[in-house]
Amino acid sequence: MHTSYIVRSIALGVLALVLSTDMGVADDGYPVRPVRFIVSFPPGGSADLVARTIQPSVEARLGRPLIVDNRPGAGGIIGIDAVAKSAPDGYVIGLGGAGALAVNLNPGERMSYDPLKELAPISLLAKIPLLLIASSAAAGSLEEVIVRAKARPDALSIGHGGNGTTMHLTAQLFNHTAGIKLTLVPYKGSGPVAADVLAGHIPLGIVDIPSALALVQAGRIRALAVSTADRVAALPDVPTFAEAGLPGFEAVGWFGTVAPAGTPPGIIARLNAALVAALEDPTVAERTRLVGVEPAPTSPDAFGRFIRAEAVKWSNVIARAGATDH
Repeated sequence: MHTSYIVRSIALGVLALVLSTDMGVADDGYPVRPVRFIVSFPPGGSADLVARTIQPSVEARLGRPLIVDNRPGAGGIIGIDAVAKSAPDGYVIGLGGAGALAVNLNPGERMSYDPLKELAPISLLAKIPLLLIASSAAAGSLEEVIVRAKARPDALSIGHGGNGTTMHLTAQLFNHTAGIKLTLVPYKGSGPVAADVLAGHIPLGIVDIPSALALVQAGRIRALAVSTADRVAALPDVPTFAEAGLPGFEAVGWFGTVAPAGTPPGIIARLNAALVAALEDPTVAERTRLVGVEPAPTSPDAFGRFIRAEAVKWSNVIARAGATDH
């Protein structure tokens, strides 16, 4: 009797240890201090907008401050590198896109981490249609851009949100698909691209919609095409690239949240629940959709599968479109 009691007690103890390991930090009250949210894009763009829109809701669910820390540069690699090198304790998480989480789109920047091995997926956050914009003097349609570019090769330039971003890849894909050779000009984010198109410093740009929406709606710059297969609700009169003359053209930006590899599953689950609940809040969802961003929360496993699929897809696009040429 005494022996069986001891055996049963040991078994229960081992089970409790296994469960606590599986849940990560089930008993330590995570989080006990603020969580730093490294956003690998500059202020003012769609990623920053979503991060700050969900911030109050996530804070309420975690019970601790969520500190947004913008660290742009190198297509998101700088910010995500800081995440990968942080302690896997749930107090540093990051927001990144395809260029930092799936595949290095910029051969000029060496990745100092393996995104598939050194990061733990938490959730996809959003998908973002991209927009081809033009100054009032540059062109009135996608067709006109193509005609001008073919008549005077290398005469037109197009700004994008930074080497290694999906905006960069989309601009190069535009060159390849249209059979033209626009000069690609990298910027540090979409906001500066829209500002320079407005000022007439550069004739064309590929940007995320939030960076240019107000200027387009005010008639100060032109929106020539959106990169998705369907038109977007925020700009219903703007055709897709396919509708405007490039059948089959489609490119979508995205970003999601990750933690350092080795972060306990219980912490990942807690963060995922807070992020998903925030993105599914009707007020948050409406606010993001109004600026052309579609909330897309997932489970950690689903986001991991998405990242791996994107790595394959973008690698194939790079090889086909020659996107390593700047």
